[in-house]
Order: sequence, then structure tokens, then C-alpha cells
Amino acid sequence: MKFRLALAIVVIASGALAALPPWVASLTKSPPGNFAGLRPLQAVYHFGWSGLTAATGEAHFDHPSPDRFQIDANGRTVGMARALWRYDVAYKAIDNARTLMPIESSQDEAFRTKKVSTHLTFGSASVTRARTDGNSPQTTKDFVFPRVVSLSSAFLYLRSQPLKETDIYRVVVYPTTSPYLATLTVTGREKISLPAGTYQAIKLDLQLSRVGKDLDLQPHKKFRKATVWLSDDADRLPLRIEAQIFVGSIFAELQSVKFDQPRP
Repeated sequence: MKFRLALAIVVIASGALAALPPWVASLTKSPPGNFAGLRPLQAVYHFGWSGLTAATGEAHFDHPSPDRFQIDANGRTVGMARALWRYDVAYKAIDNARTLMPIESSQDEAFRTKKVSTHLTFGSASVTRARTDGNSPQTTKDFVFPRVVSLSSAFLYLRSQPLKETDIYRVVVYPTTSPYLATLTVTGREKISLPAGTYQAIKLDLQLSRVGKDLDLQPHKKFRKATVWLSDDADRLPLRIEAQIFVGSIFAELQSVKFDQPRP
């Protein structure tokens, strides 16, 4: 009887594995790396389109307890962009400081005529999305897939890794409304200058594919590709992001950073 039960479990598990698409086997399985954790900080970024600043944002990263990382960020359109498109956003995320896996995140967006709130709860095998769009009733949606990361935990995990040239990292990330397969490739090191200073930087290529409900990969309708620069030092800060999207080229760039504690 025990043998038959064990055989049945093996058959069911084998069938489930066989049903998974091939790309799942390419996901990065490495645990968090040994690179030192990020110090608490406050940073200011500018965002733009075709070389013009269109928005500004602030981010506060903290370590409120030994087992928690927390990020609070907010942003808004400015100048001419705000006259054309009024937009404000507040983002909060809590991650496990030991495993670098996400616990929860929330995003509140305010447009000229409505507000949208999204809350994500992460488990070891699924993500639950609760979303309120304007005056409509709240809707919930589950995405069943193991070890899905948030935007903040994806960054924390990536910066913990060795990041040697040609290294490739693939993770499933759930930013706000849908899951994506993110593929990051370390393409080299170079020096870059920006308002926050001149840095030696790690350069990475970012590719995104949307993960459908049947785990099929679909082209991102608005995103083409992106290049990311992280500081090549003990902090590994996001310095600059350049992305090609459906309306052209957009960027995010570090303007200033202030650490809450000195570097050890």
C-alpha cells in the first residue's frame, strides 16, 4: 500500500514537472550571495523622456529590524510633463533581510481623475494581488508560482551576487499587476558621471517577457530593453537606467544620496 502511494506521488510530480515550460529550468537557483547588505539611505532620482526631466522621486531604504528590509518611495511628474499628465505615486515594500525574499509591497497612484491602489502579498509558492481602481470594487488575483520576487527584493538579490562579466540571472518578478521573466546579463564595467558624482559602475542588460496565465512567455507590449548601471563599490547603488519603450527612450538617474550611517 505504501509503495503504491509513493509511486502515485512520483507519477503526479513527474507529470507536473513535465507540464512546465522549458524556460522554467533556466531560472537562477543560486541562494543570496555574500555581498554586504545595503546601508540605510535616502536617495533622490530624476526621471525623463528623450533627455528631458519629466519626474522626480525620493527613496528611503531602512533596516528596521534584524530580519526586515523596508523601502519607502514616492514620485511625481514635474514641469511641463505635470501640466500634460498629473501623476503621483507612493511605493512601500518589506523584504526578508535573511533570505532577500519579498513579504509584501503596496503602490498607491493618483492620476488627475482617479486613484489606483495595488497591494501584493508574497508567499513561498504564490503572489496575491489586491487592486482598487477608482471607485470600482476591489479585485483580487492569485499567481501560483514559487519564489516570485518583487521589484525591491529583485534588486537586493541581484546586488548580493558576484556580478562577474557575462553572468546571467533570470528571475520571475511581479512589479505591480502582472508577472514577468526578467533576464539580467552583466555586460561589463565602466566609469559614468551623473549629478550625484562620478562612479565606477557595473553595466547590465535587462530583458523582460510577460508570463501568461498558462506560463507562456509573451512579448512586453511597451518595453523593448533596458541598460542598468550599479555602482561598483560596497554599496552597489542603482545609478542610472536607460530603457527603450514604445514612446522612445526614458531614463532614471541618481541626483543625490545620503547614508544614515557611515560605511563600516
